[in-house]
Amino acid sequence: MIRIAIVMGSTRPGRRVDQVATWVFREAQARVASADDTVVELVDLADFALPLLDEPVPAAIGDYQHPHTRRWARAVASYDGFVFVVPEYNHSMPAALKNAIDYLFTEWNDKAAGFVSYGITGGTRAVEHLRLTLAEVKVACVRSQVALSLFTDFELTDPALPGTFRPGPHHGQILDRLLDEVRAWSRALAPLRPSTSPPVPGPTSDDAGESLVGG
Repeated sequence: MIRIAIVMGSTRPGRRVDQVATWVFREAQARVASADDTVVELVDLADFALPLLDEPVPAAIGDYQHPHTRRWARAVASYDGFVFVVPEYNHSMPAALKNAIDYLFTEWNDKAAGFVSYGITGGTRAVEHLRLTLAEVKVACVRSQVALSLFTDFELTDPALPGTFRPGPHHGQILDRLLDEVRAWSRALAPLRPSTSPPVPGPTSDDAGESLVGG
């Protein structure tokens, strides 16, 4: 079974990422509806409330000290591939997403990722930085990318408000190709991943029962 996470890469109040990620999620569900080997889920960074990286031991060692890190590690470890939905902030990705990536190492290794970005210039510069960061944690990034424009793919009456997401029809075709690539690469990389998820310290009384997947 291939498990793909649609990662909502912004935690800003009043964000637009929920609209875009919901579109990606629905398209992905339709794309794999006839497949019995793929599960697609939404993962919202805001649900994990990760503080600025506060682990005393480097992530590559895997000795996580805090319950919020262990919750995040279990979530990431459970997936084989990712589609990151990300806005562009000041020529790069949101700090919350970079922080979330930096928390972990082994849990990212030998998995695949694709990107759906948005911004004034389509969010392409955010993805360029994201590709470099993910390469360092051994994530294979597919070539296809959906780049959404705030000018043509959103109805905005006030730039301070989220507006309404209205993607052009051509984006659906690119997203289908992206999803196919992420599924194929996730499957191809499976022999490099452990047969079971990397060990993560078990839950403590303050993180037991927490939801890993956010809608």
